[in-house]
Amino acid sequence: MNFKNSRRLLSCMRRAVEQYEMILEGDKIAVGLSGGKDSTALLCILKEFQRFYPKHFELCAITVDTGFEGMDFEPLRIFCEGLQIPYTVVKSDIAKVVFDVRKESNPCSLCARMRRGLLHDTAKMMGCNKLALGHHNDDVIVTFMMNLFNEGRIGCFSPVTYLSVKNLYMIRPFIYADEGDIRYFVNQNELPLVKSSCPEDKHTDREKFKKMIFEMDRENRGLKHRIFTAIEKSEIDGFKK
Repeated sequence: MNFKNSRRLLSCMRRAVEQYEMILEGDKIAVGLSGGKDSTALLCILKEFQRFYPKHFELCAITVDTGFEGMDFEPLRIFCEGLQIPYTVVKSDIAKVVFDVRKESNPCSLCARMRRGLLHDTAKMMGCNKLALGHHNDDVIVTFMMNLFNEGRIGCFSPVTYLSVKNLYMIRPFIYADEGDIRYFVNQNELPLVKSSCPEDKHTDREKFKKMIFEMDRENRGLKHRIFTAIEKSEIDGFKK
């Protein structure tokens, strides 16, 4: 399958992969496929990347079904089959635990931890040594600002994280990719997406910060770029210039 308008995202991915040595010869990489635009685009671009990158690697995809009603992952299964990428859906009762049992005041945090745990375990079970996540450039900036505003600390997620307990690397090949470019790629290729039925979707603290930073960048052109550059120059959490 050939994807339209993939060159820009491929360039961003190559820069990240080479800058942080994210992919090595013989890697088996699982993509955490939520059904959202970011992870679906990541799977496609990694598949394209696999065609020409000199270091050979395998791909598979994993979806964690959190148990929210109305989410059908069959389109993702069909899509992965067309790409010849092994695909696994992991059933869980995360929605019930978070909202009914624990009645969490901050449900997103617990949900994310539980999903990551299942992703890690399933990736290892499938023989993978790396797990690729769809976090992009805007996510880097939003996470940094959330940590600064909410916790009073300088920090972010890392481009590459080694989980010694699992002997598994988490990689984020889209850290140089702009969210707008990802959205354009997904729309141009009419990729199958699965809309989240979580009641917190689009009402999270992260969404609030995204809107705030968008407004700040509109009033101060280049602000997002300057924040990201500062993260790199300061070598925060494994970033480097």
